[in-house]
Amino acid sequence: MKKIELEIIALSHSVTQSHSFAVVLGEIGGTRRLPIVIGGFEAQAIAVALDNMKPSRPLTHDLMKTLCDTFEVQLEYIYISKLQDGVFYCNLVCKREEGYYEIDSRTSDALALAVRFDCPIYVEESILQEAGVEADPNEEEAVTAEEESKIAELTAPSDLISNYTEMTPAELNVHLKAALDDEDYELAARIRDELKKRK
Repeated sequence: MKKIELEIIALSHSVTQSHSFAVVLGEIGGTRRLPIVIGGFEAQAIAVALDNMKPSRPLTHDLMKTLCDTFEVQLEYIYISKLQDGVFYCNLVCKREEGYYEIDSRTSDALALAVRFDCPIYVEESILQEAGVEADPNEEEAVTAEEESKIAELTAPSDLISNYTEMTPAELNVHLKAALDDEDYELAARIRDELKKRK
């Protein structure tokens, strides 16, 4: 398995999904980019840290950073290890005393913590080959049209739910579980509404 180091290139509102944002990760020393759709709260958490803003009260990721510092846990790096059905899977690789620990995390939360710890971001090479796009050096947009197209392609399974009437209750329940697993509560509410109509 080959790990490629990335950095956050841009954070932008996603035109393909309402109430969503796109974080674009760029290959260090390369030209490939990896666009990932994240929620509004997570985008805010990343933006606050990137801009070195100091909220009056700590945000959840600030609290996590304080807890880790207090108990001498260091976030060494984050690792985007898998892409399945349009969902990126990520691990936090932490060090405490003499041991290393891997903790499963949503990619958006991991990125918010990586900014706070100033730690490296890695991705599996196969994921970058599958979901990455080549950056155009002449393109000035933070999120390019090609990246938005890739975002739309990767998130297509969730978008299928827009055609409710052609889905069976069993199919709707499968999508409902996936939406809840992804913590996409807006989508989950829409699916529940459709299921209620059929009772």
